Amino acid sequence: MRLTRGTGTSFVGGAERHASRSLVGLFVPVAAIGAVLALVPIWLGDSRLMMGLAIGGLLFGCYAIAFNIIFGSTGQLFLSVGALAGIGGYGAALLGDRVGLPLIASVIVATLAAGLAGGVLSWIAVRRSLDVIFTGIVTLIFALAFENLLLGLGGVTGGESGLSVDTGSATFLREQIPPYYLFLGLVLLYLIVHGLLRRSHIGWAFRALRDDEVAAELAGVNVARYRIYGGLIGAAMLGMAGAIYAINEGRISPTTFGFGEVDVVVLVMLAFGGIGTLFGPVLGAVVFTVLDELLIEFGQLRVVAYGALIIVLFLWIPRGVLPTFGSLLRRLVSRRDTRVVDRSGEEGETVDVT
Repeated sequence: MRLTRGTGTSFVGGAERHASRSLVGLFVPVAAIGAVLALVPIWLGDSRLMMGLAIGGLLFGCYAIAFNIIFGSTGQLFLSVGALAGIGGYGAALLGDRVGLPLIASVIVATLAAGLAGGVLSWIAVRRSLDVIFTGIVTLIFALAFENLLLGLGGVTGGESGLSVDTGSATFLREQIPPYYLFLGLVLLYLIVHGLLRRSHIGWAFRALRDDEVAAELAGVNVARYRIYGGLIGAAMLGMAGAIYAINEGRISPTTFGFGEVDVVVLVMLAFGGIGTLFGPVLGAVVFTVLDELLIEFGQLRVVAYGALIIVLFLWIPRGVLPTFGSLLRRLVSRRDTRVVDRSGEEGETVDVT
């Protein structure tokens, strides 16, 4: 199964244009996004409930950016976003509470464990030459196995009732507003990391193998190595976000990192914003954090709505909102320039009356 429809376009329709190497073009938009989102506590800071929703939105922004590196950049459909984040979350909680590691050490070790798991999944997909669909199936099985493991080891993980996390209870992570800025910093850090990757030789290799794997191999790209790089980096980012959230929340359960609660929502966010784009995950996270709150009263029917929305997006806006809007804007500008040139040509014409 080919992964592309043409140069620069993934099989799901997301487009990733060749990134400029100018760092100004990266840091200025990231700083602007940070400045806007930094104002949220001014409006919502008085409500612990609303601040919790805002933190959740940033958390899913982190998830979507990390998944975008795995799927949008290397074409690996990891349907185990929640499981990889759960390795970070449960790992940090157990290492801190049961083993007694310091908070920072717990987060680092849990992050490395999630990254290793992602690397192994990528290695299996490469080793067995799995295409997009079969990679998705294998990673989905991994996600279901992880959830069953959490339920089966109830004496350690708390089972269905969940696990109380004492690590970090005396830090600013349990306060109302400071954790928001920590997660905002994490979102901006992830954006910068992804942006720098896109501007490096790694980003070039990612685009090459995603657009045409055979051509990439002929060009000297080690497809196996760079796919494993994508799995390692993206999974480590998922693990770090999950670890910090577990400490911030103070209580986690299998549903915190469940497939329906995490993977489906992240896929919708990314498909909406634009798979393979730098800022699409942020747009999707903002829009669907608000939308999810509006649909809260429908319970699990939200998952059905999200599934239907994925189908609609892939059929009607396969490239996502940002690429589609960008193409439309460029088309309008091109038409305007063409009209200006045509008018200039008409005004410059002379009539020979001799």
